[in-house]
Amino acid sequence: MEKKVSKRSKREEEDLEALIAEFQNLDSKKTQVVETTCPPPSPRLSASLSPHPEKDELILFGGEFFNGKKTYLYNELFFYNIKKNSWVKSEIPNPPPPRCSHQAVVVPQGGGQLWVFGGEFVSLTHIKMCEYKKPDSDWAPGGPSGRSGHRMVLSKRQLLVFGGFHESTRDFIYYNDVYSFSLDTFSWSRLATSGSAPSPRSACQMTSTPDGTGVVVYGGYSKVRVKKDVEKGTIHSDMFLLKRDGKDEKWSWSRLSPSGSKPPPRSGFSPAVGLAGRALLFGGVCDEEEEETLEGDFYNDLYLYDAVKNRWFPGPLRGNKTEKKKRRRGKKEEGAEEGEGEGEEAAAAAAPQGPTEVIKEIVTEDGTVMTIKEVIPGSQEEEEEEEEEEEEDDALASANLVEPCPRSSAMATVRQGKLFLFGGMFEVGDRQFTLNDFYCLDLHKMDQWETLVEMDPKTQEWLEESESEDDEEEEEEEEKAAATKGAEGEEEEESEEESEDDEGKGFALICFLGGLYSICLFILLFYLFHLIYNERQATESRLNMLTLNES
Repeated sequence: MEKKVSKRSKREEEDLEALIAEFQNLDSKKTQVVETTCPPPSPRLSASLSPHPEKDELILFGGEFFNGKKTYLYNELFFYNIKKNSWVKSEIPNPPPPRCSHQAVVVPQGGGQLWVFGGEFVSLTHIKMCEYKKPDSDWAPGGPSGRSGHRMVLSKRQLLVFGGFHESTRDFIYYNDVYSFSLDTFSWSRLATSGSAPSPRSACQMTSTPDGTGVVVYGGYSKVRVKKDVEKGTIHSDMFLLKRDGKDEKWSWSRLSPSGSKPPPRSGFSPAVGLAGRALLFGGVCDEEEEETLEGDFYNDLYLYDAVKNRWFPGPLRGNKTEKKKRRRGKKEEGAEEGEGEGEEAAAAAAPQGPTEVIKEIVTEDGTVMTIKEVIPGSQEEEEEEEEEEEEDDALASANLVEPCPRSSAMATVRQGKLFLFGGMFEVGDRQFTLNDFYCLDLHKMDQWETLVEMDPKTQEWLEESESEDDEEEEEEEEKAAATKGAEGEEEEESEEESEDDEGKGFALICFLGGLYSICLFILLFYLFHLIYNERQATESRLNMLTLNES
């Protein structure tokens, strides 16, 4: 069985390599850059969304879409203009092959460059994955092995790559190695790290420290094989710092114990870098794995990490303060209008009262005069009313807030002090919903999400879930067995019909024989009757002759 699986895996890898080569051959025929205005990208997840280093634009590349039967991979390149709120699709000669779960980093040099590393290619039938190593191994040897789910960030004049995993139909492996790619020499080098390193993982959060001397790694996901066909996943929630010591290029790991409100364990969250180098984390999913089922709780909350203070804190929305002030001003004006025309006493009673000093003189029995000063606090009714109004306004604002729905594997990035969020997916039962809605949040105000593109229900497509090759073979065998059984059933029906015909013929024969028996019996009885009658006549004749002779 293992030999069969090995041969099949090898054949699938060869087929995928041929398919990728075909994509590259088709793309190589493109000779010029073609840019066209287009609607927002189609639903997808695990793409890359990067801020342009010099323009007010975002760059979206790659991604995947699964409709229940087939998986579609993209190598499309889109540019989003923030000011115009418009999309442009750019077709460039020799693009990377289609992929997802890759990493992309923009650098300002050369007018702006987009560096893409790794990722995976999935066949249309979701058979297996093929991780990309690098676009050209001739000019950049010594790099990381092919992988996806890794993380890559810019740290001064180098790109740092950490973690990831590689999976095929035969096995899987997770990494915790660190590689550096120099933007000056275009060369790879593996970092020799010391200290307490994170365990192998993928899909973690990695952010450069504000001073550029290291990176912070949080969370991630990994799995191990506990039995032959049983795997167990682990969601990590630990945190580490990788720092460069001096100018000797010595890197060391150390474990961090941040304070504040730490995010609940989750995977598939969307990382980004916010204001003042703060790390942002949005959404994700926490899967509850059982023996035969897998259920997930999806999130749409936002958390921020301050590397300087080593502290996590949540990012709740504050609501629109302008609307709150308008509502309060309107209530005050209504109250003022209702108070018009009433007496000065009513106006004075309605007016807010501050603390007042009351002086009392008390004369005792012996004639002594005592002066008592008493400070009476102002009425707290208005303060309580204002607090209630604020609570009502906060509750109303929260009810009217527009937020992205819970999701995982969405694309997030920050530009111009705003957090942009695109696509992703969530699950309901056995169905997966892939999104293409688009939102932004002003990180200075933290008041409310702005919807840039609403989700179009027409883009949702879901077909019955496809099975694996073995299951398909079993289905074919079942179909063959059903066909054989059907043929046997037809034969049984024919035999039943024949038996029914035979039974009919037998019944007719019985009836015929019964009738023949009746006729024979009738003839026999008639013969016996006739014989008895003749014997009786002969006896009577003999008696008559005897009588005549005697006479």
